[in-house]
Amino acid sequence: MDAVVTEYVIDPEDQARADLYNFLGVLLAKPANNDLLKQIAALSGDDTPLGTTLKTLAKLASVTSEQDAEREFNALFIGLGRGELLPYASHYLTGFLNEKPLANLRQEMAERGIQRAEGKKEPEDNIASLMEIMGGLIVGRFGKVTSVADQKSFFNAHVGPWAVHFFSDLEASRTSVLYSAVGSLGRQFMEIEAEAFEMLPN
Repeated sequence: MDAVVTEYVIDPEDQARADLYNFLGVLLAKPANNDLLKQIAALSGDDTPLGTTLKTLAKLASVTSEQDAEREFNALFIGLGRGELLPYASHYLTGFLNEKPLANLRQEMAERGIQRAEGKKEPEDNIASLMEIMGGLIVGRFGKVTSVADQKSFFNAHVGPWAVHFFSDLEASRTSVLYSAVGSLGRQFMEIEAEAFEMLPN
């Protein structure tokens, strides 16, 4: 997504949330190369369930080659004709691609001044783009920092209804090792976010 760069002071907890959204977006946008695998391998986590999963992902990244990561990614998301998973909101919510969830997302992106990055051809409702948008909304990448209530509104409209299902499918994949751990990380984070947003007043 194209960004508008503006300086804001972000709460450290919100920065950590944005970083995790952006991390998932990077992991799901294209196969992890050697540089990214090394960065992941250097990560550490605490003893929370999310931190433990992050440590598992780091350990797996340390023994995964760039070729293996590409093989897994292609089997999951590209394949011969199509991959094992179709990481799009329209597919998960309607069973078809390019349906109303995509139209609704495009309308909200236009209202918020968010444009698809030049050269990107994938529909905007793919999971990587939505993770990137959520991260950008938190830190003001698209012109202003959005309130937590506004983040909740976007999450509930475009992420919450299907992201846990997608990440659970990725976690359960029998053809992946590294990306199965990505699925576990994403599922846990989406559950934490949904629970936190649920606690906010309507």
